[in-house]
Amino acid sequence: MLVTYAQAINAAMKEEMRRDDKMVIFGEDVAQHGGIFGVTRGLWDEFGSDRVKNTPVSENAIAAVGVGAAVFGLRPCIEFMYSDFMLVAYNEIFQSVSKWRYLHGPQYSVPLVIRSAAGSAFGAGAEHSNCVESLFLHSPGLTMITPSTAYDAKGLLKSAIRSNNPVLFFEQKQLYQVKEEIPDDEYLIPIGVADIKRPGKDVTIIAVGLMVRRALEAAEKLAAEGIDAEVIDPRTIAPLDRETLFGSIRKTHRAVIVEESSKTGGLGAEWAAMIQEELYDSMDAPVQRVAALDVPLPYNVAYEVAAIPDADRIISAVKTLF
Repeated sequence: MLVTYAQAINAAMKEEMRRDDKMVIFGEDVAQHGGIFGVTRGLWDEFGSDRVKNTPVSENAIAAVGVGAAVFGLRPCIEFMYSDFMLVAYNEIFQSVSKWRYLHGPQYSVPLVIRSAAGSAFGAGAEHSNCVESLFLHSPGLTMITPSTAYDAKGLLKSAIRSNNPVLFFEQKQLYQVKEEIPDDEYLIPIGVADIKRPGKDVTIIAVGLMVRRALEAAEKLAAEGIDAEVIDPRTIAPLDRETLFGSIRKTHRAVIVEESSKTGGLGAEWAAMIQEELYDSMDAPVQRVAALDVPLPYNVAYEVAAIPDADRIISAVKTLF
């Protein structure tokens, strides 16, 4: 069936709510209104106010109630309007959500999913356009997922909801209305398994979220110039599928990491260090990082576009390796 990225996420939640009556959804305007991006639309109509609830505008309280509900037997899937707002609840996520399963051993699990819209969105401004995944890398205990397609979004969200570990699920805003064919039948995608979106032999491009589409665009243009790029989508940031990434780099001997967040202290910084430490002898050139400029993301759309990586910037980075 042909669905948008947003509809695929909605379908995943609907299927899991029908399967497990302990699954609940809550967040700001997620009930009758269906969420600010319409992702939870129709769920309140089917499952009612006992299982789909609006909350006050308090992300710290939403996270706290979420982790409490999870450890006492429910399976919450909560929504923050923007991933930027996770920082309002940073203490709850960093100290409670990520650590409680470890701290309490076999006493209880923490089957909590926190969904949020991430990344740039044509003028949303510096407080509503960030990719904050790298800020949570320093919080062991969290699973972090960033799907780049409708197919991946549905299969990974279903796996996240069934997981007994806490999951941060990042949804790129510019992908919400992108349409794609997905199977009619139920399917799941395992957490922690990367996907090779395009095989190649000359250079490995590791891209996240929206940047996967731009990496694929760059790879097609590079192919016309005789450079065969392999594009890998980690899909799960934590735990990271190092085996797939390392296998590709051992084959191509070159790597470019593309992300939408700021370059300094980003995912690329961590992954480049990891590659340097463990694959130094396999590399024919230094790892290149392509990321957003180190500026608050501008409200002006033309400036916003200039701040975010595009295919041409990826191509330039790849060519420096040859």
